[in-house]
Amino acid sequence: MPDVHIHRFGPADGPLVLALHGLTGHGRRWSALAEGHLPEVRIVAPDLRGHGRASALPPWTFEQIVDDLVPLLTEPAVVLAHSFGAAVAIHLSRHRPDLVRALVLLDPAIGLDPVLLHDIAEAGLARPDYADVAEARHDKLETAWADVDPGLLEAELAEHLVATPEGRVTWRMSLPAVTSYWSQLARALVLPPQQIPTVLVRAGKSPFVTPAALAAFATLPHFTLHEFDCDHMVAQARPAETADVVRSVL
Repeated sequence: MPDVHIHRFGPADGPLVLALHGLTGHGRRWSALAEGHLPEVRIVAPDLRGHGRASALPPWTFEQIVDDLVPLLTEPAVVLAHSFGAAVAIHLSRHRPDLVRALVLLDPAIGLDPVLLHDIAEAGLARPDYADVAEARHDKLETAWADVDPGLLEAELAEHLVATPEGRVTWRMSLPAVTSYWSQLARALVLPPQQIPTVLVRAGKSPFVTPAALAAFATLPHFTLHEFDCDHMVAQARPAETADVVRSVL
């Protein structure tokens, strides 16, 4: 199995965007945004290590994911990234600033409360699967997908759910990897290099971007902040607005 599995959208000669999904997600989650709102953009959207059809092998760290991503970039790209993916994007920009034209960070999750992350990890271990698709759908609606178009939720269920040997369903991801990655989000907040334009979109109904994080990002000389009235799944809940933000840095 490859370290990453790549989903590609748009024309081969379009401006390049590297799109990084969040924890428990997958690269194809960007398809509606890419095909419906950014058709002129060349989007490379990998399944990150431990997710989708990518390798599940450790190490499970930001640094390893960055090492996985660097070979995908033969030229500088705008990096569009959600949640955990936004934390990865920041580390990529620090490791290889020459490959990052700009950052678009959608409700980034970085430098989070260890108690919160412990509780999330424990909950994932206690409930790793579902009786059926209906139960999985209900869980999504209860955890940040309520303001997402129902058709996108159905596409998510069709793409990302797989059967377990016991006849239940679970997400197409490695539970050991994902559980370990929650720990990465407790690492200290770090900022991208000052010369890289950075746009942060804060989801107004989500708790992840703290006032302390905003204050830190505001020290960057090329920083722009937007707030969308939505929950954590920014690109799915507000695709047109997200596309406008991406175009602003192309």
